[in-house]
Amino acid sequence: METRRIGTLKVSVIGLGCNNFGWKIDESTTRRVIDTSIERGINFLDTADTYGKTKSEEFIGRALEGRRTSVIIATKFGKPVDPTRTGARPEYVHQACNDSLRRLRTEYIDLYQLHAPDPTVPIADTLGALEELVTAGKVREIGCSNFSGEQLREADEASRRGRFARFVSVQNHYNMLRRDDEADAIPECERLGIAYLPYFPLESGLLTGKYRLGKSAPAGTRIAEGGWLASKFTNENLAIIERLIAFAESRRHTLLELATSWLLRHSVVASVIAGATSPDQVSANATAASWKLTSEDIEAVEHILIDA
Repeated sequence: METRRIGTLKVSVIGLGCNNFGWKIDESTTRRVIDTSIERGINFLDTADTYGKTKSEEFIGRALEGRRTSVIIATKFGKPVDPTRTGARPEYVHQACNDSLRRLRTEYIDLYQLHAPDPTVPIADTLGALEELVTAGKVREIGCSNFSGEQLREADEASRRGRFARFVSVQNHYNMLRRDDEADAIPECERLGIAYLPYFPLESGLLTGKYRLGKSAPAGTRIAEGGWLASKFTNENLAIIERLIAFAESRRHTLLELATSWLLRHSVVASVIAGATSPDQVSANATAASWKLTSEDIEAVEHILIDA
């Protein structure tokens, strides 16, 4: 599988999103998903201390015993684990990191990410604490998530002033149906030399092709169960999806392959974070980056997305 850079880290262009571990799937299924990922060339695992109420990290730690160096582990801190374990205060940064190291059963985290901006803490204070973790060898690189272009600039300037480790990546919500970052964070990443990691690349399944115009959402899917994604289940979006499916199939590809390859058209995108609840989903994700879109392909897709 192709690899790209996140700072000094060399990661597969398809990453494994681990937010389902400990919530949607149990430990034995988690192990099978991780095993298949490694077999298929996926070396980048992205989790967070809040995923599965800390069980995601615990499952990963046990699954990787004896083969820790075969993968790049990214995890996050800052969102509430409980009422007291939350935020980006310097003292908590150290506590959160030590907790994640223990759950992951490792001596270091490859990419440690601030899960969301904390408006109550100056970013320089958080970066200072992260610098201490890097110096101590507990963290190799640092990143952030859910940051705007302005917040990325602020953090980069604070790193330069304080001579701290700098964010080498940002992980944001971006896909064919969610394109706000094209006018904000993505250009800033290009300017600063920061890797961009899109999460929800398939809009939680909407861009897989299982939701079709004129048909009810399949039973057991997130849209059928309601919640925030149900608001995306509109005739307008489904009409776009039908045209995208037709375009992909005309070139002997799937919508999944189109959605993934479309993201990787940006050189600044280092890895597409794709969740999976089964080995079969991992295999489909692993092959999805094989389509290299031409400029004509990209232009045709743009017409579908803009003119629909």
